[in-house]
Amino acid sequence: MNEFELIRHYFTRPAPSTVLGVGDDAAILRPTPGQDLHVSVDMLVEGRHFFADVSPQALGHKTLAVNLSDMAAMGARPRWAFLALALPAVDEAWAQGFSRGLFALAEQYGVELAGGDTTRGPLTLSITIMGETPQGQALRRDAAREGDDVWVSGELGLGALAVAQRLGRLPAGSVSDDVLAVCQCRLDFPVPRLELGQALLGVAHAAADVSDGLLADLGHILAASGVAAELWADSLPSLPPLEAERPRWLEFLAAGGDDYELCFTAPLAARQAVLAAAAQAGCRVTRIGRIVAGSGARLLDATGQTIALNKAGYDHFA
Repeated sequence: MNEFELIRHYFTRPAPSTVLGVGDDAAILRPTPGQDLHVSVDMLVEGRHFFADVSPQALGHKTLAVNLSDMAAMGARPRWAFLALALPAVDEAWAQGFSRGLFALAEQYGVELAGGDTTRGPLTLSITIMGETPQGQALRRDAAREGDDVWVSGELGLGALAVAQRLGRLPAGSVSDDVLAVCQCRLDFPVPRLELGQALLGVAHAAADVSDGLLADLGHILAASGVAAELWADSLPSLPPLEAERPRWLEFLAAGGDDYELCFTAPLAARQAVLAAAAQAGCRVTRIGRIVAGSGARLLDATGQTIALNKAGYDHFA
């Protein structure tokens, strides 16, 4: 099977909302009138972003999920995706599993694969995604305001714990097998918070998805908005067994990465609206701090003292 047969067999599906999709030199798209177009790209590299033995179905899911998470952070409805694959060799069983995971998630959120490219090389997976928001209504990193609440969706630290377990960095018996199974599932099959992001349009001020760690990604909001944040360590949400031993796992919760949750700010007057948006999306949200004057984020203990961590987040070049 050559490159074009691989694309035709595993990655060509009907794309009714494109004027022209897979099979030409470029796709032709027709964005919705009155909508702003969002474009994002993410790349996953074997050994840097995923382990070599991850199932191809999980890789298909995650390759798209991390891009959908970017759309969620802006409140965008995803429309089209473009897939670039570097494969060590043509492996039909791998391609079948990968495309199954990719298209299952794409169909769940109405995303059409409109084009892409393949070549031979070290296993590298990249998607460019496009989505839409009503004109001028997108959530942005530069819109946080002093006095805002800081919120986060879901649970933190699970993906990072799964990575630490795989790397042999967790003491034996420190986390139960049941909790580790949940962590591994969150690492392999992250849930993009698209419904929440869209429900927060007109409610939240600023947002970012938590991919490199809460402190790192909130830091992007703070830098873009010219403000600071105080976070309450005792409020960072996770699974109950991890919350029960919070000091032990605090670095995973605050700086672990691979969460793909949303961190966002909203005015105090919007607290009930935030909870209503979360209920509409079927998603847990937790108020974890506030926006203040200054720069950077401070993680505070119950007495108001700053907690120092060994790292602020995931470093792609470490």
